[in-house]
Amino acid sequence: MVSTERCLAFAAMSLLVIVIPGPSVLFVIGRALAHGRRTAVATALGNVVGSYLLVLAVALGVGALVARSAELFVAVKLAGAAYLVCLGIQAFRHRRDMKVSDIQGPARPARSTGRTVLDGILVGATNPKGIVFFAAVLPQFVNHDAGHVPLQMLLLGLIPISIGLVTDTLWGLTASAARNWFARSDRRLSMIGGTGGFALIGLGVTVAVTGRAD
Repeated sequence: MVSTERCLAFAAMSLLVIVIPGPSVLFVIGRALAHGRRTAVATALGNVVGSYLLVLAVALGVGALVARSAELFVAVKLAGAAYLVCLGIQAFRHRRDMKVSDIQGPARPARSTGRTVLDGILVGATNPKGIVFFAAVLPQFVNHDAGHVPLQMLLLGLIPISIGLVTDTLWGLTASAARNWFARSDRRLSMIGGTGGFALIGLGVTVAVTGRAD
């Protein structure tokens, strides 16, 4: 199967790519600013699940098709961008609903945990950075002579997923801590909610105008 050397090399490559904040990281931060720690953690979990769906797609040969087809790539990219903009608009519209009592008292998240995870899955699965990485980089670390290529991809894919879960969660917890630090007045919370909404809208626009690496 996959040798230790290949796993370590892929882990190093994955770390280099993941530490550069991309759409998934910025999405987690935006949700953390808008709704706090619980939403941030659920979003991070959804992101990695969505990313692993990309690994599954690559293992089945679908990912390579998306990477080669400019039309499919653009369609997936624009779908993710549009969803980010919609979430940003919602966060901005409901910024005044954020109250200090919601933080100091029992948590009342704007969305259920399941819905938040689904949001993260959609963003993770339509992340252009993830599509390119898994379609172009992952196959390079597979040992074709060992056979079971799809299984090797699925196992290798767990490496960046694990790294991403840790780093995304840390980003989310850090952002939620900053949010709690601002939780001294309803006005400040409203400002943070609006900032998170604008961040998601800006992220969606950025994803929409970002071209392919090739």
